[in-house]
Amino acid sequence: MTAYLDLLMFAALVAAIMTGFPVAFSIAGVAVLFAYLGWLLGVMDISLLGAFGQRVFGLISNQVLIAIPLFVLMGALLEKSRIAEDLLDTMGRAFGQLRGGLGISVVLVGALLAASTGIVGATVVAMGMIALPTMLRAGYDPRVSAGIVCTAGTLGQIIPPSTLLIILADVMSNAYQQAQYEQGKFTVEALSVGQFFAAALIPGLVLVTLYLIYVLVRGALRPQDMPPADLRQPRPSRAEVLGAIVPPILLIFAVLGSILGGLATPTEAAAVGAVGALLMSGARLGRFRRVIVAAAVALILLAVAAGVFPVRLQRGDLGIGSYVAGGAYVGLALIGGLGILAALRNLLADRVIHDAATSTMTMTAMIFATILAAGMFSLVFIGLGGEDRVAHWLANLPGGATGALLVTMAIVFFMGFFLDFVEISVIVLPLVTPTLILLGHDPIWLGIMLAINLQTSFLTPPFGFSLFYLRGAAPDEVTTGHIYRGVLPFIALQAVGAGVVFFWPALATWLPGVMF
Repeated sequence: MTAYLDLLMFAALVAAIMTGFPVAFSIAGVAVLFAYLGWLLGVMDISLLGAFGQRVFGLISNQVLIAIPLFVLMGALLEKSRIAEDLLDTMGRAFGQLRGGLGISVVLVGALLAASTGIVGATVVAMGMIALPTMLRAGYDPRVSAGIVCTAGTLGQIIPPSTLLIILADVMSNAYQQAQYEQGKFTVEALSVGQFFAAALIPGLVLVTLYLIYVLVRGALRPQDMPPADLRQPRPSRAEVLGAIVPPILLIFAVLGSILGGLATPTEAAAVGAVGALLMSGARLGRFRRVIVAAAVALILLAVAAGVFPVRLQRGDLGIGSYVAGGAYVGLALIGGLGILAALRNLLADRVIHDAATSTMTMTAMIFATILAAGMFSLVFIGLGGEDRVAHWLANLPGGATGALLVTMAIVFFMGFFLDFVEISVIVLPLVTPTLILLGHDPIWLGIMLAINLQTSFLTPPFGFSLFYLRGAAPDEVTTGHIYRGVLPFIALQAVGAGVVFFWPALATWLPGVMF
């Protein structure tokens, strides 16, 4: 029994999580229990737990992970201020009169919201409350409607910016450095979040394309499943379409453009996104709109001008032009600050900022508590010999490096039926990815393959989170069975998308190679 204590520990973890007890406490509790069990049986050195304090300090001082609460706040502001709702309504009226048009609009809106919020729960709930009733009223099959809404909502996990990619970048960078140390390299390279954002962009668009092709083909072959919407519903004007689409697109360019262009770190870009979402949300509420719009323009001008002509006023050799530019920059910053205060005034008056802050703190606490607990779990698992067992097992699988990857992908997919992406990312992946990198797999390509797999975990019954989110927001006529059956074709499309990236690795490696 003592030889298999690490495997029993993993089985106990799955059982504890399935009881419904809070995940972070389940992980930490199982770790503590098996640490003392291993110590009593003489198979683990309990002093290894002394390294837990270093892991906690490493987590709270990790500059990359600071981006998570900022991106979560950005998405929460867009959701609570109903900007996402306006986008859904406008796109639905624009495409609804086509066969399968509502499905197309939901997929496109899902992609836009994914690139501007990155929060699966908010997107699925918003579309479940707004788009799903519209699709049902138009005569859409409940299974098709539920499947499209669930799947479009999960795009926030693969299209940057996303919390999954931030966590995965940290995990893969650590695994890559560990693999280099084991190869005898002492000058090691690290991987950045920006590289993973760039790598995920094209595969994310490939998945969007696959969804759109499926909706169009199904609309043509089975028109009774996706009939056109009510023709009496007015099509939106060009001004309405631009008013709904342009602000999220500007936010996407501000965040992703600053990261991929090398102008800002992911944390700095997340701060830009949070301020941008704050201004957008404040402007939507009507009061002080001109001040807020002027502030947004001033901040954009400030960012561009400071990048083109930077001024350092503490230097003693500045000319008159530098002083004029510095004064202009100060004026633009003051206008921007005034607009931020006006936006905050609007959001506080309508209690939008209260709801967004509560949502942000809840989700951030869940993610970081899980990462902390996983640090304890991995320490104990390593102390019980689990890491050596996994490395030996992967290295000796038939099929070499490809066989090891396929088996890992199958295990991650199976775990997605029961575990959340955070738990899989911070517990399972640190154990297997160093060995897979040592076997010769490109770490960035490997990370994107795993990201697509983890995105699928949101759709797989019985515990896919998107299924739960939609179940809570869907009308009564949509049953759990409709939701489960509706996502099955899209799970198959996820497998096709993973296969495309598997056979054409350049889809994931070309853009980061060019940009970084």
